[in-house]
Amino acid sequence: MVLGGQGHYAAAAGVLGELIKGGGLFGSLAASTLASHRRQLGGHSAARGLDALALRVAVEVGGTGGPGVPRRGDPDGVDADGALADALLGLAADAVGAGRVGEARRLHGRVRPLGWRSRVRHQWVAAEIELADGHAERAVGPAEEAARIAREVGATRHILKSDLVLGTTLVVLGTPESVDRGRRLLHCDLNHTDQRDLVSLFWPAALVLANLQEDRSSADEQNMKVRTKNALSCVLRRADPISRRLADRSPWIPTALLRSGEPPNADAETNFLTD
Repeated sequence: MVLGGQGHYAAAAGVLGELIKGGGLFGSLAASTLASHRRQLGGHSAARGLDALALRVAVEVGGTGGPGVPRRGDPDGVDADGALADALLGLAADAVGAGRVGEARRLHGRVRPLGWRSRVRHQWVAAEIELADGHAERAVGPAEEAARIAREVGATRHILKSDLVLGTTLVVLGTPESVDRGRRLLHCDLNHTDQRDLVSLFWPAALVLANLQEDRSSADEQNMKVRTKNALSCVLRRADPISRRLADRSPWIPTALLRSGEPPNADAETNFLTD
């Protein structure tokens, strides 16, 4: 989780691959985590297979209990119910990225989040579903709730990711007040993610801010685009070959910035959020 948060996807893939081979509770959680890394680089289809594996193993673990495997009660969700929630939320996020909003809603509705981490992710995906369905006004509530829960437990990465989701949601909502608040949230997020080397969160925040500039030829817009390019380049240098191929083929990752300096064709404000 730490390696992925810092964008060290290749190193994370090596660790997670071994855990997946081992199966059981940690195998399920590792498959969900690797799936989230694939999604962060636009590989929603590749993530779907890993999330399906995570779900199958989570069901097996939950059904048999297994020696030393807690059914529930771990505050961080490192238990059978947490693994099940991670897998279902991952599949819902995969469906969002593939444009299957109805499927995403059904999967999201099956989740019963218990630990704080599952509760935060549950709200992230709820916001993402509403954004994907064109209802930014309905995405604000879940995004606010995710930020509240994350701050309540003091989870730094989840606070920053929640602020990214909330800031982007407010920008997409598009009222003068919401855009102003969203811009301020994203600038603050940018500073904190930069200080902590959380490049996997830095580049999306920078990209939204670059696209938000009213004057497309402004120095601020160009500077933010350069910062996006540098952060994304850093992420891809740290990625494994599979992740790099997925990013290059994905319509959601602005790899065109790395080649020509041109903005991406996809709507980056609503499709990079799934964790």
